[in-house]
Order: sequence, then C-alpha cells, then structure tokens
Amino acid sequence: MRIPFKIAVTLLTCALSLPLTTWGQRTRAPGTDIIERDLFDYANRERSSQGLPPLKWDNALARAAQKHAAVMAQQGSLSHQFPGESSLPSRAVLSGVRYVWLAENVAQGPSAQVIHAQWVRSPNHRANLLDRDMDSIGIAVAERDGQWFAVEDFSKAKQ
Repeated sequence: MRIPFKIAVTLLTCALSLPLTTWGQRTRAPGTDIIERDLFDYANRERSSQGLPPLKWDNALARAAQKHAAVMAQQGSLSHQFPGESSLPSRAVLSGVRYVWLAENVAQGPSAQVIHAQWVRSPNHRANLLDRDMDSIGIAVAERDGQWFAVEDFSKAKQ
C-alpha cells in the first residue's frame, strides 16, 4: 500500500476529528530488539541481493510501526488498520515521519526468519521490500502467546 503525502494529510485531518484510541502501555517482551534487528538485517540483505541500496533506519517510522504492532498483538490478528485505529499515514505523521511515499508490511510468526520468509513469498510484501523508491524503514514487533506480530513501515523520506 503506497500513499502520497497530500492524501495522507487529508486522511490525518479526518482522523484527528475522530476520538483518540487508547493504546495502553505494553512492556516490550525479552528478545524484541533482537527480532527487530534481525528483520532489519534480512530486509537489507534481500535488497542487496537484488542490487538495491540498503534502507536507512528511521526512528519515527519505528515509532509508528510500534503503535500498530502493539494493536495487532492486542487484537491477536493481522490488519493494516483496525476499527478505531489511526491509519498508516496518520500514525506516520503523528510519529514525526516526513515522507513522500509510505508502504507497510505486516505479519505474524514465531521468529524473524519465518516472518521475513512470509514477506518474501508474498508478491505485494516483496514489492514493498524491493521498492526502489523507498529509502527508509522502521520495524517493530510485539509478542503475544509465543507469536511475534511484526510491522515494517517503509518511506521515501521527504527532504
């Protein structure tokens, strides 16, 4: 899913008129940082194998991804947006992301290796991962019942 900045601003304006969702506080599970680092490394190895430049880590994108990963874990389900939850463009803008384009991958699995393999096998997720226009990434995971709910948020950073 790619969203131009102008559309995102319009969506954000609409979203801000809705009641705020309470995200709650979740403690990060042990190993969270390792899973996120592994997914980042897998993403850049995949891009390198296709002759593409590596993605830069973006803390603001990671904050946006974390909000969504926590909601997915809470729901115990995958979606790009749940009822009452902010959209990807809204999450990005509210987290401080400045972008031209956005894209997002979501998955659930027992390990970074399994999650990355799912993304690579899915044509749409693989296209996001290998999109030549994207230059930045933020990744977050949240754990529930031994499963990791993972989010990769991509952007072409606005200069």
